[in-house]
Amino acid sequence: MSFAPLRAVVALVASAVLGGAVAVGAVAALGGLDGGTTVVTETPSAASPGLAPRSGAAMTVHEIYERAASGVVRVNATSNSTSSSGTPSPFGAQGVSALGSGFVIDKTGHIVTNYHVVEVADEVTVSFSNRDTVKAEVVGTDPSSDLAVLRVQTAASALTPLPLGNSDNVQVGDPVVAIGNPFGLDRTVTAGIVSALQRLITAPNQFTIDHVIQTDAPINHGNSGGPLINARGQVIGVNTQIETGDSATGNVGIGFSVPSNTVKDVVAQILKTGRVEHAYLGISGQAVTPDVAETYNLPVKAGVLVGSVTSGSGADKGGLKGGARQVVVAGDTFVLGGDIIVSFDGHKISSIEELRDAVASHSPGDKVELVIYRDAHKTSVTVTLGRQPPSPQG
Repeated sequence: MSFAPLRAVVALVASAVLGGAVAVGAVAALGGLDGGTTVVTETPSAASPGLAPRSGAAMTVHEIYERAASGVVRVNATSNSTSSSGTPSPFGAQGVSALGSGFVIDKTGHIVTNYHVVEVADEVTVSFSNRDTVKAEVVGTDPSSDLAVLRVQTAASALTPLPLGNSDNVQVGDPVVAIGNPFGLDRTVTAGIVSALQRLITAPNQFTIDHVIQTDAPINHGNSGGPLINARGQVIGVNTQIETGDSATGNVGIGFSVPSNTVKDVVAQILKTGRVEHAYLGISGQAVTPDVAETYNLPVKAGVLVGSVTSGSGADKGGLKGGARQVVVAGDTFVLGGDIIVSFDGHKISSIEELRDAVASHSPGDKVELVIYRDAHKTSVTVTLGRQPPSPQG
């Protein structure tokens, strides 16, 4: 399989498939989103009156488009640089303009888009539905969630904020609409359903983005940063990646969107401080399964096996121990001999996803108690969470 961020390059420059493999395995480096108390919320009163969804009523695709299209922008990014990882610029040849999408979130000119759209841009401009094009300031970015916030200086009357919905309420089968600029075709609307929830995809810095929404609404290169909208006209996700198959570069009916609740938290931090800080535990691990628990007589039937511990991390300083023995059970490889985490700050842990979420609910510097089993004996350790490094390799 091949996954790609949704980039598109004009002037006949081929679109590059630059996304990493999606992290769908049980083993993952742990560093969750910061769980500060500041949350961005968008209510109908904060948006233009025409954008307020009808109470409890589903809108047609045409109605959604009529209300939301003017709030979707075209993001044009120009760069002569290389990416932060040292790889060639995703924009192709020097001076070539890359296309992406974005959407307005308030009347002061803030716009959400993808980090990978503006990652190494020297200049960013935003084009509105009335064809006005203005320069945009990059307020802040977060490679761990592939999100960025821009700001434009323009009249409030030219801005149509889109309301952010609650992505926790999204269900498989819900109808959705995507609006963006695929291959530079301005404000194209496509429709589909929510195909799956709780997907994991790889962020530009190779960490994992959790709780991702999968959709079959056709999205392509150039849709990056555009909104995924529910039947009530609320943004429930930011379109960021597509599954392209083994060799194709276009849509095959599988797209991925960063959930709106993640967007709210990230945007709130960027607007407050200009940056995003993610708490970081510093282990790799995988969930205990019934098969491995029975085969190797583990002291618990649920928990997270600590496979390795990152040197200098909070887990390392707190004394967590990784495993050293690889075994294969039911076709899956496990690393045994290390600690088994069964509780994090008072919350039961039975999967890697639960542990990532627990870390995400805290901030760097927080002290947390972990209940673990070590050599079949139950004990606890106190860990001070660190700041997520630039990449899982540090």
